[in-house]
Amino acid sequence: MNNYDVIIIGGGLTGSVLSYELAKKNLRVLLLEKDSIFNNATVYSYGGISYWCGTDETTIKLCQEGINIYRNLTKELDYNIDFRELDLLFTIDKNQDPESTFQQYQKFHIAPKLLDKKETNSLEPLINIDAISGSLRFPQGHVHPEKMIFAYQKALMRLGGKVKQELVISVEKNQDKIIGVKTEKNSYSASQIILCAGAFSRSILQNLGINLPLYFSHAQLIMTPPAPVKLKTLVMPCTMKRLDTEKKVAQSAEKIWQKESNTLYGDVLEAGAIQFLDGSFCLGQISQIIPNLNSPIDSVISEKRLRDAIASILPSLANLSGKWHNCQVAFTEGMPFLVGKIGQIEGLSIFSGFTSPFVFVPPLARYFADYLVNGEETLISFNL
Repeated sequence: MNNYDVIIIGGGLTGSVLSYELAKKNLRVLLLEKDSIFNNATVYSYGGISYWCGTDETTIKLCQEGINIYRNLTKELDYNIDFRELDLLFTIDKNQDPESTFQQYQKFHIAPKLLDKKETNSLEPLINIDAISGSLRFPQGHVHPEKMIFAYQKALMRLGGKVKQELVISVEKNQDKIIGVKTEKNSYSASQIILCAGAFSRSILQNLGINLPLYFSHAQLIMTPPAPVKLKTLVMPCTMKRLDTEKKVAQSAEKIWQKESNTLYGDVLEAGAIQFLDGSFCLGQISQIIPNLNSPIDSVISEKRLRDAIASILPSLANLSGKWHNCQVAFTEGMPFLVGKIGQIEGLSIFSGFTSPFVFVPPLARYFADYLVNGEETLISFNL
């Protein structure tokens, strides 16, 4: 069968979750993913569920609904996604003032607890207390990202949805109305197409002559095999530099995003770490703003920067064997996501650009599926 109600492009977290929610509504769903193995921003991520991060009525509601979904998700999907709840420690640099830093984080609907060096060390013995002045403690959920995608896709297929590994060559339309897609292998017809391809959604939109505030960074990190050392918490530096950089660069859209280049417009290094339940680690993150999806990245220099930063905060993890990775991470401007119908072309929507995707994607996918099927906007406007 090559005829579907909806085709979703992109098989990462956003595409997998939304596909499942639409299949629950009895739609014929086709999920298209270009890679034969999971190779996307979801897989190369910490899997943290930041349900504390709501700052207004909408995001607070999504955070509360998000964590409640996770607490029942293993049963719903009939698959173990390694969900757990743990402490998130934002380490405060030794040159930062703990009290003023603490005040900067009071805007979130769950306020952090300020810990001194001794309290921090008690919760996470692997942290080098000589490098910090304290930390902020938040409650955090956590899943295994790859298991999360797999669970949703298996549940989608049980509902009759299809998952195919094919590269989309073009989105097909008749005048200003969606009629389907062409891949490198087949043509598929549908009256609705939803872009869930993260950073790659931008190039699809450009090919259609549509300009939306969807941008991307290059995220670099190290993934390790299981190791005997044990990290008890999720550790991240107490900084908003990455979000501030994304905001600043997004506002420069007309200058830098209209033309592909290898110019570096932002660079933020975060010395963080998470250990998954199988003992493997995700170490650090470098976020670089370069408006070229295929920009060359010097892996040797990048890995050394990551390991040097980790050595300062978590010295016992710095020399773990591991593989360096680079992926592209989408972000938008003004909101922590870009979700809705695209007015210029009937039948075209986008579900992308998420900040804190693991907390926002599951609940927002339910709202967006309701809107696409029933036309109900009970949370936000879904018209772009």
